[in-house]
Amino acid sequence: MADKKSGRRRNNRSGAGPVRGARLYAAVDLGTNNCRLLLAAKQGGGFRVLDSHSQIVALGEGLHETGALSDAAMARAIDALQIIRTKIRAQRVAHVRCIATEACRQARNGRSFVERIHAETGLTFKIISAEEEARLATLGCHDLIGEDTVRALVVDIGGGSTELCWVDADAALKSGLAGFVQKPPILGWGSIKTGVVTLHEHFRHLPEQDAFAAMLAHARTEMTRWSKAVAVREALAANPSHLIGTSGTVTCLAGVHLGLKEYKRNRVDGVWLTRTESEAVIRKVSALDLAGRAALPTIGGERAPLMPAGCAILQAVWDTFPAARMRIGDRGLREGLLNTMMHTTSKPRRRSWNAPRAAVQAGAQP
Repeated sequence: MADKKSGRRRNNRSGAGPVRGARLYAAVDLGTNNCRLLLAAKQGGGFRVLDSHSQIVALGEGLHETGALSDAAMARAIDALQIIRTKIRAQRVAHVRCIATEACRQARNGRSFVERIHAETGLTFKIISAEEEARLATLGCHDLIGEDTVRALVVDIGGGSTELCWVDADAALKSGLAGFVQKPPILGWGSIKTGVVTLHEHFRHLPEQDAFAAMLAHARTEMTRWSKAVAVREALAANPSHLIGTSGTVTCLAGVHLGLKEYKRNRVDGVWLTRTESEAVIRKVSALDLAGRAALPTIGGERAPLMPAGCAILQAVWDTFPAARMRIGDRGLREGLLNTMMHTTSKPRRRSWNAPRAAVQAGAQP
């Protein structure tokens, strides 16, 4: 978990700088474990990333026991958001949308915390529903749908929950990105109230050699409770289909599978893993002790404690929804937010930055 100082900061997607005269957009995602920014300019049918920021803040640390966000966790999040606010203001971004997910949905002080964020940083957050979270994650992964696919199951393993989105892949490819934004061809969605932070904390009292088996059993049970689990399982078997995985868990595991000496997004994003390859790397990582996991270059010390929980959730996904392969996405909510802002018919409200503490307004909910 994160220490009392700010967590790891990642800025590995920066472009060459702002495009002259371009309309700039920023998406901010405050999750249970990470706080992330993606800043981009619209380019053709997509966007060009100008800057990014990802920082482990462990906002949901202790939430399982207390039902509230802790003072230390909120302080870490504020620290990360001050950095993000500085980046947004430096680029004078006019169109910004900020969302908070499971930790703020669950915590009894979640709403008061987003009010505090506004007061201290000027950033206005919306606590989105689990359904909206699943939709945005799927939208962010739109171009990872294989061309020979009829159905796709998007799996977003978060810190506090795991979102599942069952997509009509054929319709998604035919409608294109703009069509997907306007009318997503989603056949069903589910939110499993099990994420890497919550699962880790629930079983942290057990010896490590026993914890993984307990976490896997728990995750399997939760997956099967999704009302569409049986229908999705049958459709995966009956149609050309695949999984799409988006989260720190799957990108870290993909990096281990590829044998990377350091994390490289261009190597991981879009790579295919067969079920056999995925399960082999799950077994490898879950069998290591904490020091062994921390020594893996694409995991490191801060993610190492949470990886057994992530491995258990991903294995439960494979067990519940057997498929031949999974495509890995180093993308998700932020990309979904940017695509939504850039492809909606109503223009986001522009923001003046003349006032020294001007508030950054989140875009309207589509």
